[in-house]
Amino acid sequence: MTHTRSRLDRGRNALGPALELVHTGRAPTRAVLTTELGVTRATAGAVATELATLGLITVDPRPGTATGSQGRPSHRLAVAEDGPVALAAQVHTDGYRAALVGLGGRIVATAPACEAVDPDPAQVLGEVVAAGAGLLRETGRRCIGAGLAVPSAVAEPEGTALNPLHLPWPAGAPVREIFNRCLTEAGVPVEGHCGNDVNLSALAEHRHGAGQGAAHLLCVATGHRGVGGALVLDGRLHTGSSGLALEVGHLTVDPQGRPCHCGSRGCLDVETDPLALLEAAGRRPGPEGSLLDQAGALIGAEYPTDDAVRDATRQLIDRLGLGLAGLVNILNPDRIVLGGLHRALLLADAPRLRAVVAERSLWGRGGSVAILPCTLDHGSLVGAAELAWQPVLDDPLALAVTAG
Repeated sequence: MTHTRSRLDRGRNALGPALELVHTGRAPTRAVLTTELGVTRATAGAVATELATLGLITVDPRPGTATGSQGRPSHRLAVAEDGPVALAAQVHTDGYRAALVGLGGRIVATAPACEAVDPDPAQVLGEVVAAGAGLLRETGRRCIGAGLAVPSAVAEPEGTALNPLHLPWPAGAPVREIFNRCLTEAGVPVEGHCGNDVNLSALAEHRHGAGQGAAHLLCVATGHRGVGGALVLDGRLHTGSSGLALEVGHLTVDPQGRPCHCGSRGCLDVETDPLALLEAAGRRPGPEGSLLDQAGALIGAEYPTDDAVRDATRQLIDRLGLGLAGLVNILNPDRIVLGGLHRALLLADAPRLRAVVAERSLWGRGGSVAILPCTLDHGSLVGAAELAWQPVLDDPLALAVTAG
């Protein structure tokens, strides 16, 4: 009896780690799950069966061997395609979007994007939550939680947006409180979480994208306006003592540069964002599409042929390289991923960017740091969902309790 109970306890303790392994794609088979958990085959089988009973994963009943592999065939594991979802929302300077995101970072459904942001946070969050609630009704999916990505540092534990510099919102808006109130009013009785958009994009890239396997992942990205950064250490976001770490947008890369919203000059935030690219290339922002889309399209279409665009792109690459080199000196990451316009800069001339980072970092060791483009199309939305999924990853059995 004692032996049976101890095996059961070990299995229950392994449920969360096992779900995270399947969620991040690191355990595609039961054999891999057994090895990663360090348990017996019987315990791994029981864990997989329990997660399948909860409706979170599927276990292929027929053992199979991957092409070219050796050893005994093993049951394949996958996230349940018809399983529960998280409601994810993102607000940025050019609008907002709602989506439903399942395990594995899969976007199940999205609502049409809105291209305007009201000065009242309650109005915006009410609208985006209503759009998400509509998706839940249409799909009939069970919602386990909700996550919100905003272009601002989010103070913890209050959940306030301290500096939404590029939104017409008041500083210190209690976005988590408003988000949860809107969820209740929309008839979505789940807990709402919120975080900085680049932080959440970094978390998503680490679990499902270009950052998988990195021990110290640095993410630097432009939003539709401005620049943000994030650090993932051993699979967890480094947010500092109160959620405000990695405000990399306010590193100075040109002391004589543009005035910044923070009161300084020449910050990464205003020297390497979409508006900076358009201005440096002598282009006026157009009425169609976001600044981010316009700047990315300009590089993609005219970098090879237009001297002004090429010079502007190289100018931004050099300034981004200076900023990244400073971060490499301080943080010593083993991988850097770049998103938004920075992804387009990297794809336009990766050797130039890597050379600047190597030249300006200590001992030239920055040249050995992998610099990769983000791979997720909607990283902040997926990352917002990760906030909602985390309590389930920590304790999958809580789903059975809430279902009851």
